[in-house]
Amino acid sequence: MEGDFTMLIYIKSFKVFSRWLRNNMTDAEKILWQKLKRKQLKGRQFYRQKTIGSHIVDFYCAEARLAIELDGGQHYFQDGKEEDIKRDEYLISCGLRVLRFSNTEVMKELEAVLERIWDCL
Repeated sequence: MEGDFTMLIYIKSFKVFSRWLRNNMTDAEKILWQKLKRKQLKGRQFYRQKTIGSHIVDFYCAEARLAIELDGGQHYFQDGKEEDIKRDEYLISCGLRVLRFSNTEVMKELEAVLERIWDCL
């Protein structure tokens, strides 16, 4: 997959919502963003609240083709689980790897989360 930079679908109408999400990040997103921004992990550029097709992923590294999703409480109900499965299937069909972490993992086990991300870069 390395070196394969196939263009991903971008829906322009999602731009406003994506910007709103960037300005209203959860505490877990803020904590992880502090570690991902400014190419701190292996010199890789990450983006937050990146539109990919009809989805917005929490964090995205184009060079590694890696999407990172942080899951809050709504992800553990049936509807949330089903939506996450559909989203992951779509992202995988685009040639991306998807990592999911709970907000609790980021808050309490940040180093372990960063190690898993590092291993995927």
